[in-house]
Amino acid sequence: MISLDFNQNEDLNKLAVSELKNRLRKVYVGGGAKAAEKQQAKGKLLARERITYLLDDGKPWLEIGALAAEGMYAEHGGCPSAGVVAGIGYVAGRQCVVVANDATVKAGAWFPMTAKKNLRAQEIAMENRLPIIYLVDSAGVYLPMQDEIFPDKEHFGRIFRNNARMSSEGIVQIAAIMGACVAGGAYLPIMSDEAMIVEGTGSVFLAGSYLVKSAIGESVDNETLGGATTHCEISGVTDYKQPDDKTCLDSIRKIMGMLGKPKDAGFDRIKAAPPKLDEHEVYGILPSSREKPYDTKAIIQRLVDNSEFEEYKALYGQSIVCGLGRVDGWAVGFVANQRSVVKTKKGEMQFGGVIYSDAADKATRFIMNCNQKKIPLVFLQDVTGFMVGSRAEQGGIIKDGAKMVNAVANSVVPKITIVMGNSYGAGNYAMCGKAYDPRLIFAWPSAKIAVMGGVQAAKTLLQIQTASTKATNTEIDAAAEEALLKEITERYDEQTTPYYAAARLWVDGIIDPLDTRKVISMGIEAANQSPIEKPFSVGVIQT
Repeated sequence: MISLDFNQNEDLNKLAVSELKNRLRKVYVGGGAKAAEKQQAKGKLLARERITYLLDDGKPWLEIGALAAEGMYAEHGGCPSAGVVAGIGYVAGRQCVVVANDATVKAGAWFPMTAKKNLRAQEIAMENRLPIIYLVDSAGVYLPMQDEIFPDKEHFGRIFRNNARMSSEGIVQIAAIMGACVAGGAYLPIMSDEAMIVEGTGSVFLAGSYLVKSAIGESVDNETLGGATTHCEISGVTDYKQPDDKTCLDSIRKIMGMLGKPKDAGFDRIKAAPPKLDEHEVYGILPSSREKPYDTKAIIQRLVDNSEFEEYKALYGQSIVCGLGRVDGWAVGFVANQRSVVKTKKGEMQFGGVIYSDAADKATRFIMNCNQKKIPLVFLQDVTGFMVGSRAEQGGIIKDGAKMVNAVANSVVPKITIVMGNSYGAGNYAMCGKAYDPRLIFAWPSAKIAVMGGVQAAKTLLQIQTASTKATNTEIDAAAEEALLKEITERYDEQTTPYYAAARLWVDGIIDPLDTRKVISMGIEAANQSPIEKPFSVGVIQT
C-alpha cells in the first residue's frame, strides 16, 4: 500500500526533475534566437543540430556538462553550457566522444569553464580509448579573461598536449572546421589525425586579417588567408574540402564506419532485462528531506536487471550496502550508503548515511574483490561522513576509513559514481567523489555536495564570526545573531546544490533518476574499450 510519505516524496522529486528539465531547455537555446539566426544566415547548422545530424538515429546520447558555467560570468553576459556541447554518443555504430563549439555563445570563444569542459571530454576519451570528434567553430580565447584560461597546467594549452598524447596512443581524433578557427585554437583541429573544412564558412589561421595588417602590414582577406581553398589546395593543412555542413558530417560518418574494432576489456555482459520492480517508484522511495532515512536496497532493486541483487556481508557493517547485480546486462558491483537506521548484533544503533568502522572494512574488502574479479564498480552516494566521537576514534575509524579510501584510489576497474543525496566531507572521497577519478559522475536533483551539512556548517561559521566580533569588544544581540545565522545558512545551502556543482563540473551533469541505468550502461560500455593493463595493488595499509 502506498503511504502518504511515498506520495509526498514522489511529488517533490518529480517537481525537482521538472525544474531540471526546464533549466536544460534554457541551456539548449545557447546564445539565443538572434545569435542562432545570424549563424543560420551563413548557411551553418547550429552546434546541437550538427550533433543530432551526426549521431546514429535511435541510439542514446549522454551529454557531459550541459549545465557547465550556469550562473557564472554574469558580468560578461553569461556563457550557457560553457559555450560548447559535449557528450558520448554513437556514430556509424561506434561509441565516441563528440565536442562541438556553440558559435551562438560569444562566437564560440573559450571561457575558463570552456577549457575545463573540453579537457573533461578529452579525459573521457583518453580513459576509455574512445574516438573523439571535434566540430570546431570558435573565435578562440575570450580575451577579457585570458589570464584565467591561457597559461596554467589545466588551461587552454593542455588541450593540444592531449591531442598529441591521444594521437601517440592510437586514439582516433577527427576534426571538422565548420567556422572560425583562430590563433592557438587552430592547433586543435590540425593536431587531430584528420581535419576537414567547410568551404565558405570554415577558416583556420594563426592570425586573422586585422592582426596580419597590424603585425606585418599585409592586406589580405580571411578566405585567402585561411579558407578551404587555401588549406586544401595550397598549404595542404587540411585533408578534405566539403561544400556544406551536412556533407562534412556525412564524411565523418563514412570514416567512423571504417574504423577497426577496439580491444575488449572483458567486462561480463549478458542479455539485458528491465527491473521487475517499477523504476518510477524511486521517486516515492527517496525522501523529501535529506535527513530522513530510507532503505537504499529498495533503490538498488529498481536499478538492476530483474531487480536481482546479491548482497555481500548483509548482516555486517550495515551502514554501507555492497553487492552484485546487472545493469543493462553488465555485471556491476554496488557500493551504496545505507540511509535507514540499523541495529547491530551488539545492540548498537547505526545512523543512516554515516560510515562506521565495520562498514568501511566491509566496503574495502568488497572493492578489492571486484578488482580481483574484474567487475566494474558503481558508487551510490548518500553519505554524511565517517562516524566521529571518542568511541569511533578509539575503534580506529581513521585507520578503517583510510583502508577504504586506499582501495577506491587504487582500483583499476572502472568506477561510476551517482550522487543520490548527501555527499559530505571525507565520505565524498571514500565513496569515489570527483577527486578519485570515476569514469563518470552524475548527480540526481536531490544531491547536496559540501564539506559538511548546511546546519552544522552554518553554526560553525556563526561561532567563528561571533568569536571574532567579541574579540573587538562588540556584542551582538540574539536577533542579530539569528539574522546572521540565516544569511550564512542560505549562502552555504546555495553552494551545496547540484546545480552549483554541475556549473563547476564537480559532476558531469544532473540527471533524472530514471536515466541512471543509461549512465551506468554507457559508462561501462565505454570502459570496456580500454583493457586493464595495471595490476591491482593497494600498497601499504594499516591493519
